[in-house]
Amino acid sequence: MTVGRDAGLARLFNARSIALVGATERSVWSNTAWSNCTTVGFDGVIHLVNARGGTVYGQTAATSCAAIGAPVDAALLMVPGDALEGAFDDLHAAGIANAIVLSSGFAELGAAGGERQKNLLASARARGIRLMGPNTLGFVNIGGSVSIWTSQLPPVSKGSIAVVSQSGATGSYISAYAAQQGLGLSFLAATGNEADIRIDDVISYLADDEATSCMLVFLESVRNADALAKAADRALAAGKPLIAIKIGTSEHTAKAALAHTGALVGDDRVFDAACRKHGIIRAHSIEEAVATAGLMSQTLPRPGKLTLISISGGICEISADRCDAVGAPLLDFDQDLQASLADILPDFGTPHNPLDVTGAAMLKPELFSQCVEALANSEDVGISVCLFDAPDDHQSGLLNSIIEQVADGAAKGDAPTVLMSVAPRPVSAVTRGITDAHKLPYIGAGLDQGLLAVSNAMHWVERRGQWREAPPAVRPDEKRARPVTEREALAYLDQQHVQVVPIRLAHSADEAVAFARANNGPIAMKVSSPDIAHKTEVGGVALGLEGDEAVAAAYRQMMESVTRLRPDAEVEGVLIAPMRTDGVELFVGVMRDDQWGPTIAVGLGGIWVELLKDTSIRLLPIDKEEARCMLSELRGSGILDGFRGGQAVDRDALAEAIVGIGNAALALGPDLLSLEVNPLLARPEAVEALDALVGWAGCDQAEGVAA
Repeated sequence: MTVGRDAGLARLFNARSIALVGATERSVWSNTAWSNCTTVGFDGVIHLVNARGGTVYGQTAATSCAAIGAPVDAALLMVPGDALEGAFDDLHAAGIANAIVLSSGFAELGAAGGERQKNLLASARARGIRLMGPNTLGFVNIGGSVSIWTSQLPPVSKGSIAVVSQSGATGSYISAYAAQQGLGLSFLAATGNEADIRIDDVISYLADDEATSCMLVFLESVRNADALAKAADRALAAGKPLIAIKIGTSEHTAKAALAHTGALVGDDRVFDAACRKHGIIRAHSIEEAVATAGLMSQTLPRPGKLTLISISGGICEISADRCDAVGAPLLDFDQDLQASLADILPDFGTPHNPLDVTGAAMLKPELFSQCVEALANSEDVGISVCLFDAPDDHQSGLLNSIIEQVADGAAKGDAPTVLMSVAPRPVSAVTRGITDAHKLPYIGAGLDQGLLAVSNAMHWVERRGQWREAPPAVRPDEKRARPVTEREALAYLDQQHVQVVPIRLAHSADEAVAFARANNGPIAMKVSSPDIAHKTEVGGVALGLEGDEAVAAAYRQMMESVTRLRPDAEVEGVLIAPMRTDGVELFVGVMRDDQWGPTIAVGLGGIWVELLKDTSIRLLPIDKEEARCMLSELRGSGILDGFRGGQAVDRDALAEAIVGIGNAALALGPDLLSLEVNPLLARPEAVEALDALVGWAGCDQAEGVAA
């Protein structure tokens, strides 16, 4: 059962009666739309509408939809843009609730076109019409044999992959390449300008479509992030992989101009974080996306690691390097599996992963069956890949014999086994027929894209198995005063149960000396001003101070330097804090993305965050487990465990602090632009925030000061 915005799409996508409005044999769009209905085997009723009437395609055309006199599920409007409002009146009179608009000249042209599109949508809604487009080629329900598609159809066959694209031409290219790979489709749609029906609506519909096992979408932009997230969650709950090619970056992300977070996070990385949270597989090319969809429409890995088998030692070496590059986890054979394989292989064979069955398999093809079976029955194997080109004719006796042996071993194994071509090659109907007859999943994308697809599938299965409900949303405290300065930000974090370094605000050299004495050790001094973000640039930082004379002198020198270089700045005084000289410095930054909402980044702190840009990113809120995952993703993660004699930090305490900073940012409400802690100092005995920076919407984004 469909719910929400997609409740009415079933009638559109499974239409039994279609009106082609503007039908004429003089239009290539009309001719193609008419022809496509025949190509897909549509057995419903097609009504032709032409304002002049007459005969079109040997059929009497009605002069209007209202004149049809019979129920119509959907109408394809092939009329100029300025005639659409009149067409909507006609649809309303005829009781037609679904329209596909071919015409362009709307939001894709800029502001003026966008206004025209708003008026178009308002006109359709006023008449109770759901609108697909404008500027769309339409859709093809291949599984249901329904076509309202105005461009030449790619040579698609029935299958279980759905292709949904905001660009009609790109959708056609994707579908054509899938056909070249011998993969069938269940559905093809171009959502165009998405004035009404968006790509997330189609995803939600397909999540309930029995003919669809996985979805491949092309996104030029995300028009409603919340709706896309919910649609992706729905696909994930249905066990249907959602593979997305996303181009470009958003121009709407709110960045703190003088803060690090905006530059470190980046719009594209925010989308990556959204993909991770909502189970979307991010692909970066048509080849990768189609290979991934092709694999996952045929089989899914089980939790575990990857094994590879080939008849070539060189290909084994190439594939091992490729697995390392794409993050596909290769299995290290245990002693029992090594012993089993050693009993199967010839004396000169070596039982390690990737597994070379050696040239002996040319004389003894059953080596494939025995090795494939042994690998697929290892409890640690999630998926096994046999790198071997499937034959494209029935006359290749030896090749067909090897395929039979691979299929025989796969049938006896518990983990799925996939046959994969060594280099990219088209998959003919004959080739697909051979592999299908043996119930052997086959990918013709070659080991480069094929192993990337395997890696995508394995990580999706792993994440789906680990998926859990998002932590409860943190409610903003609207009555809370906004922290602005570093002192206020640290005090706020302390109130939110994030441990911070003890600080005091000195208004004179004498107070600075008194506070330093109470500290009983070296201190750090920083100027406190809502107008100064980069304190070192104005002489506003002094470190490692000891003794009354040194502290007093540093205070006076700091105030003189700040007054001289920034006479316009409001200065509260000088912050006094104990020096921290050991531990690991980390950066934690929260930024609000206009599309996806609050985002948190974690990386090595201090100067390293700018130099290495080694950060892990998530959408908020997160829990401790997710924070621990973020830490493990850092390339410098080993530093936290005491690299080269350093002291290991408490990862649980560090994760708790990261969650606390994220929750503290959420509690400040939607006007918060950014909250950064740099550094967050992790030591074996404690995790402390040493510095904090706040940015507010509508303010100077250095520290939230009104511009």
